[in-house]
Order: sequence, then structure tokens, then C-alpha cells
Amino acid sequence: MPICWLISEEGNHKPIRLPHLQTVVLGRGPETTIKDKKCSRQQVELKAECNKGYVKVKQLGLNPTSVDSVVVGKDNEVKMKPGQQLHIVNQLYSYTVQFKEDPTGDRSGIKRPREPTSEDRESQREASSMKLAKQSEKVSVSVSPEETSKPSENFGHWSQGLKASMQDPKMQVYKDDKVVVIKDKYPKARYHWLVLPWQSISSLKALREEHCDLLKHMQEVGDQMVQQCPDAGSLRFRSGYHAIPSMSHVHLHVISQDFDSSCLKNKKHWNSFTTDYFIESHDVIEMLERDGRVSVKDGTSELLKLPLRCHVCRRELPTIPALKEHLKSHFPK
Repeated sequence: MPICWLISEEGNHKPIRLPHLQTVVLGRGPETTIKDKKCSRQQVELKAECNKGYVKVKQLGLNPTSVDSVVVGKDNEVKMKPGQQLHIVNQLYSYTVQFKEDPTGDRSGIKRPREPTSEDRESQREASSMKLAKQSEKVSVSVSPEETSKPSENFGHWSQGLKASMQDPKMQVYKDDKVVVIKDKYPKARYHWLVLPWQSISSLKALREEHCDLLKHMQEVGDQMVQQCPDAGSLRFRSGYHAIPSMSHVHLHVISQDFDSSCLKNKKHWNSFTTDYFIESHDVIEMLERDGRVSVKDGTSELLKLPLRCHVCRRELPTIPALKEHLKSHFPK
């Protein structure tokens, strides 16, 4: 029977063996070397079914565990197969699984797979890019702009909501052969659009250098949305990405800086657009051109806890209502 190993893509520690049908609980601690307090000590439960070639992943912690950037959900369970990517918490700490045959049948002399080198990881990135290209070919056939009224996927989980919205003609405000623009369902400002590629790209971490032209086009479309806005002369706009988005499928936020919206309700909403949690579009493109990938710093999620500060004058405010009242002085209607 094959032997299952959990492999840290960052190479932070030796592979962890997942015995057949035995529960393994992982989280913050020496075994994973994870020190992030957002990660519970018992964050995720793994159970390998080695004869079937998959691992059952169950989220135990409060903060999100995800497989291929789709949130599992507390006490929910999903199946993970080789080639898929597990993020232990908040889209961080990336793992894959490997099933290796034991040619001797001797379970006592099992050898660990060697830890991945930088060359291995580069090869894996290339393989992922090839897989992504194949996926995009399928998308271009089954989810073309002309057929957006016929969703071809099951969008059951809330984190998949964007995929359903982008294919709903009632939600679309612009589309071409590469992207679609929709209004954010819960806008955090007077003007808040999302620019999404038709190509299936799960998250910022899935982006590679070959996506640069697509992201530049997304930026151009976002700029066009601003130019045709009737208040473009009086309002400032920003275009960028959340470092750790809650919704699956890469999307560019184009948002006016008045933040005059009843949907902006808490500190997390505010800080996700006014701190370094919000990464400017041109910075993402520059990172891809320079490094071939987008990296998110450890502890980025902590930015959501920062005190409320006006993004114009930097004054600190105690509550969201107080902040909204203060913003009226900067952005009168």
C-alpha cells in the first residue's frame, strides 16, 4: 500500500508521515514550526486513505484552513489529492501530499522522501503553470463571456460566490474576452467595482510571470471604469488586491476613497483597504515581473487589528461611527 507524506512547500521542516486511516492533528507548534498565533495548536485534522490516494482535511481552528484557496470551514471536511495545495491558516503555510509506494512492503524501514530543493520547487511551479494553462483552455470553452448565463460549476460554498456573480449578466457592468467587471455586492464606498479574469486563477499565490499581461489589462480596465465615473473629478480611487482575500478567484478592487457606505461596518473592513493589507495593482505587477510570483509577508493578517485611523489626515478614531462622521469633513456629499 502507498505511504502518504505531508510536504512543506517552504521546506520549513521534514516531511510528516500520515499513516493510513490514522488521525493526525497539526497546527502551531514545533512539528510544523508555525508560530503564528492566528493558527490554533489544533488547527487541522488529517486522515490519509492511502489505498484511495487522498487525504481528508478537517478544519478544527477558528481561522480559515483552505485547499486550493477554497476555505474548508470550521468542522467541515474536504478531500485533498496530490497536486492540490493545503494552506494551514489564512492562506499561509503551504503543504502538498505525496503518496509513495513501499517496494519492500516493510513498514518498519520506511524512508522519508527527501526535502524539496529550490530546483524541485521551481519544477513544481512550472508544473502548476502548465496545469493552470490547461484549466484556462477549458474555461475559455465552457465559461466564455458569451455563455456567462450558463454557469458550468457548482458554487455551493460562500467563498465561491464571485464565480457565480461574474457569470450573472445582471451583475456585469463591463466585459471583454479577458475580464469581466461587476459591482461589489457589499460595496465599501460610493464606487466599488471588482475586475475579474475569465481565466480560473484561485489567488494571488497562484499568479506567475506569464500572468503579467493579464494583470496589466485588468488595471487598464479598472482605469477605464474610473474615467467614466461621473465623480472622477472630485474623488480619488485606488486599485489593488487584498493580501489574503476571503473570496476565491483573483479579483482587482477599484474603490473610491470616500468609504461612504453602510456596508463598511467594522475594523476589519476598514483596515483591509487602508493598510498594507491592500496591495496596489502596480506593486503586484512589479513583484510578478521581478520575482515571478507574489509573496505575502507573515503576520499580514495582524494588520486588520490596527487602530482605526483616517486615511487622509491619520487621526485615530475610537469607533467606526466616529470614523464615518469624521470622514464627512473630507468627503462632503
